[in-house]
Amino acid sequence: MTGQGDPAARPQQYVGHTVTPRRKKLAPDPDVRRAIVDAASKSVREQGVRGLSVATVLERARLSTRAFYRHFDSKDQLVAAVFLEMTRSEVQRLKTRMSEATDPVEAVAAWIDGRLDLAFDEEIKAELRQVSLEAQSKSFSVPDTVAPAYGAILEPLVEQLQRGLELGVFKDIIPATAAKSIHGVVWAGTQRQWATNHWDRNEVRERAVRFCLRGLGVAPHTIEELIAGDEAAS
Repeated sequence: MTGQGDPAARPQQYVGHTVTPRRKKLAPDPDVRRAIVDAASKSVREQGVRGLSVATVLERARLSTRAFYRHFDSKDQLVAAVFLEMTRSEVQRLKTRMSEATDPVEAVAAWIDGRLDLAFDEEIKAELRQVSLEAQSKSFSVPDTVAPAYGAILEPLVEQLQRGLELGVFKDIIPATAAKSIHGVVWAGTQRQWATNHWDRNEVRERAVRFCLRGLGVAPHTIEELIAGDEAAS
């Protein structure tokens, strides 16, 4: 006779019990991810990041909640992907502008000039002003959502700073840190123009270029030659 607690009796208790196999989790699909990011990007352009709704994005993309969480862990992760996607064309535009430079000094000046388009080019300002302000806000509240896009914007600048350091054109700098400082100078000028709309682009550019190149240790005569060349071309 076996007792209730006898291990020998336990197999009899579960005879005929059917175990339902778990549904295999589907792997992420690049096309589905792209559809979600595209739908989210359109929503951000129309309503800003604050108006971004996962439900609306999925409705626009005609996808399920399960599809969303197969590709993103949270809404913040989606926002990060949107910022990065919207940054790609801006990065390419900067690289094109910088490709015309003959040396790292000119390349840094070209990056500064290209980023000032956010303040002075009406088409670019209309497209990027709102998302840039929201990205700036997110950089304080949820920095991980902005970090990939911010890094992408700085990447071509960091490359030229590293190249200039190796050539001896720039002195005693840490390229990644210097890039953030340059971005800060340009962003301050951009916000000032957005707020007042009465600054002269050449004046803002000259002030920013002169200040940043001095900080990089560029020889004074090189800075003046660059400024003079820009004034003659404009």
